[in-house]
Amino acid sequence: MYNMFLRQGVDEISSADSLQFDIGTIKIATDNFSDTNELGKGGFGIVYKGELPNRQEIAVERLSKTSQQGDLEFKDEVKLVATLQHRNLVRLLGFCLEGKERLLIYEFVPNASVEKFIFDPNKSALLNWEMRHKLIEGIARGLLYLHEDSRLRIIHRDLQASNILLDANMNPKILDFGMARLFVSDQTQGKTSRIVGTYGYMPPEYVMCRQFSVKSDVFSFGVLVLEIVSGKNINSSFEGENEAGGLLSYVWKNWREGTTSNTVDATLKARSTSQTMRCIHIGLLCVQENVAVRPTMATVVLMFNSHSITLPVPSRPAFLMHNTRSDVSSQSKNGVGVTTPNRRGSCIVQASINEASISELDGR
Repeated sequence: MYNMFLRQGVDEISSADSLQFDIGTIKIATDNFSDTNELGKGGFGIVYKGELPNRQEIAVERLSKTSQQGDLEFKDEVKLVATLQHRNLVRLLGFCLEGKERLLIYEFVPNASVEKFIFDPNKSALLNWEMRHKLIEGIARGLLYLHEDSRLRIIHRDLQASNILLDANMNPKILDFGMARLFVSDQTQGKTSRIVGTYGYMPPEYVMCRQFSVKSDVFSFGVLVLEIVSGKNINSSFEGENEAGGLLSYVWKNWREGTTSNTVDATLKARSTSQTMRCIHIGLLCVQENVAVRPTMATVVLMFNSHSITLPVPSRPAFLMHNTRSDVSSQSKNGVGVTTPNRRGSCIVQASINEASISELDGR
């Protein structure tokens, strides 16, 4: 079914301008991938700034050579992902494929990532509450589009602060959506034998049981919300706190003790509002250990848009051991990481058994 839709989608695109770029054009645009044009490391390779002959600025991700897909399958996947357009997604302009060289060409987004702002003591002060709230709502809308409103249903699986870029107007744009499929082929419905993602942002059912769904992204989104409000990284240490719990443990403890305002970024505390507390509340709902009780992104967006909705009381978050290794796609099965003991005792009960448990890119 999926392959049939994939071919239909590619056939629809075939009449449009080609999305494939010539390697010579990209080398000229990036000055042959010079160090001076390096923007940083993306989820799957080094990213370079470039400029096309028409003066359009681009970002070129030079993929690592670990993709298991054939050339035709790679082209088909990229062409379909390139059809996805939303104001809160970084637009994929095309690709370049020559020999073992695989490149992804994106629109250039000038203001770096959310990570570069919220975790920098100097730059974080530039993000007032109104801007942070705009970031949170924009990310939520982008995820909702990927999960429910696009022609494909995509689970990001590596949503984190470094994968949210900021445009000239400081609007958030999600990067690397759908790219996990270019690298992971040995997966079945809702389960994979490999992990792609970043410690701290991954829910326990994914780390321990390889089970993923749209609720996996919801968990990552919840982590992002708490980071944006607190200005702290998920793996930050807090005096007197359980090291394994990090930010989630700290926020949860303060929530239960009625001191939630202690978790708000110091630059925002003077303006802490009911809106700030509501965002923390929603963030805690998203990172609940039990998959089934986490909201969908549709519900999350509704929670943000309608303050007349009474939010349920969150249950215990999942406390994952923090780890400084960011890319775990090649981790061995014995080195993945652990959670605190599961009171329910098995992977099976952690899995959602509703329509949210999906893994494939499906036609609408």
